[in-house]
Amino acid sequence: MTGLNFTSPREAARAFTPKLSEFIDSTLYPQIWGDPSLSPRDRSLITIAVLIAGGHSDELPAHLRRAVVNGVTPKELAGAITHLAFYAGFPAAITASAVAQSALVDSEPLKR
Repeated sequence: MTGLNFTSPREAARAFTPKLSEFIDSTLYPQIWGDPSLSPRDRSLITIAVLIAGGHSDELPAHLRRAVVNGVTPKELAGAITHLAFYAGFPAAITASAVAQSALVDSEPLKR
């Protein structure tokens, strides 16, 4: 599949597994992310922690940007990544730090 360029893992998944994308669009975002038992801010922090701990760095940039939109500051994200180093491992935290630098600082100005 040369010549294809997707801007996110979700776009690539949508192209290859449209049924999976249907579940994401019809269940994950409206039902899970829309559940009022947790704020979007808290869901973002939890999601980022799990992505870091699980080594899922491809999904991390989009969720870091979403976290900022959901009210998590870059300073709080840095603190969470540092905290996770002691639970998820230093390599996971270093990778997350580099991804955060690229996604939040190097790419585009943040709304603060």
